[in-house]
Amino acid sequence: MKRVYASFDLPAVHHAKNLLESEGVRCVVRNELLSSAMGELPPAECQIEVWVLRDADAEGAERLLRLGPQAAAGGTPWRCAACGEAAEAQFSQCWSCGAERP
Repeated sequence: MKRVYASFDLPAVHHAKNLLESEGVRCVVRNELLSSAMGELPPAECQIEVWVLRDADAEGAERLLRLGPQAAAGGTPWRCAACGEAAEAQFSQCWSCGAERP
């Protein structure tokens, strides 16, 4: 197992776990209950962490969390059919007019 994400923000950690699981990466959350020990333990030891179960998944999981699912998969930029604005691969909606990506 390898750690791929750590934060003091519980919703952010669970979002990261959900994102990884939606892409088929098996993972677990650790240290979820250590926030009550902060002060008695060093703060860095109390961070909530996401660990992947297979070491081979760690690099891809980190890339996925850093870039987002479409960009990590090598998505390509696209052009809005409604207004013609260019958008990056990670966006599913046009920033200009709000139209959905085709």
